[in-house]
Amino acid sequence: MTARDIALLTNPTAGKGRGARYRDAVLPRLRAAGLTVRNLAGRDADEAQDLAHQAVADGVDAVVVVGGDGMAHLAAQALAGTGAALGVIPAGTGNDVARYFGLPRRDPVAAADVVIAGRTRTVDLARSGPRHFVTVLAAGFDAIVNERANKMTWPKGQMRYNLATVAELRTFEPIPYTLELDGARVNLEAMLVAIGNGPSFGGGLRITEGAILDDGLLDVVIIKPMSKPGLIRTYPKLFKGTHVTHPAYEHHRVRSVTVAAPGIVSYADGERFGPLPLTVECVPGALTVLT
Repeated sequence: MTARDIALLTNPTAGKGRGARYRDAVLPRLRAAGLTVRNLAGRDADEAQDLAHQAVADGVDAVVVVGGDGMAHLAAQALAGTGAALGVIPAGTGNDVARYFGLPRRDPVAAADVVIAGRTRTVDLARSGPRHFVTVLAAGFDAIVNERANKMTWPKGQMRYNLATVAELRTFEPIPYTLELDGARVNLEAMLVAIGNGPSFGGGLRITEGAILDDGLLDVVIIKPMSKPGLIRTYPKLFKGTHVTHPAYEHHRVRSVTVAAPGIVSYADGERFGPLPLTVECVPGALTVLT
């Protein structure tokens, strides 16, 4: 399919203003290629969400987001199960969705050319209640760090997460979880539980290494209790996926998982997703992506 009628949905503030600059770079390219482009930007996430839903209801062939994983997450809510495609012009901080599909992450015009070419791939989504996610749901230490970082006003960018990690690590203790893995109940303590539709989150942290986007399954990774120095030593291994050999690592492939733990607010695609408990299921073939 070549998308002829697309909605270009921008987060102007993504990547410290890259969103607006990248939109201005790709808009003439897309129109010159003969695409009909609706140029949309929400004043906030709710308005952007409404714009995406309206564009899909109007019958666009694709919603192309200019931004990061949060914008892909937002668009996926409108696109799930519709057959209309997701396009991505990466302009965020993490850009894991772009990583999944090998999209150019530093060249918006090259990313626009992917949209113009119109090749598509159909992949799964994960769903909890009415909400979907594309990448990974974090439900442990990583989610606690996200909560703290979101409450901080300084510094900006990755350093905020580094400081939040250090602050939480001082008092962090293993979390008691109850999991149901395709109906089998498990009670355990762990540092974190991650539920992956894809293999990475947080800018290339390959927590659910080996997750396949179109296998009809979720990848549930459990990191069992380890010392704080051990956690610090293991963290860099997440960028290569080599943490899978650690004795505290456990991996399950399931169609559905329920995760419960006291006081944890989960994050998915880097966005605040909701407090536990949650039941997450795989929705095979729910999303079409321009690749």
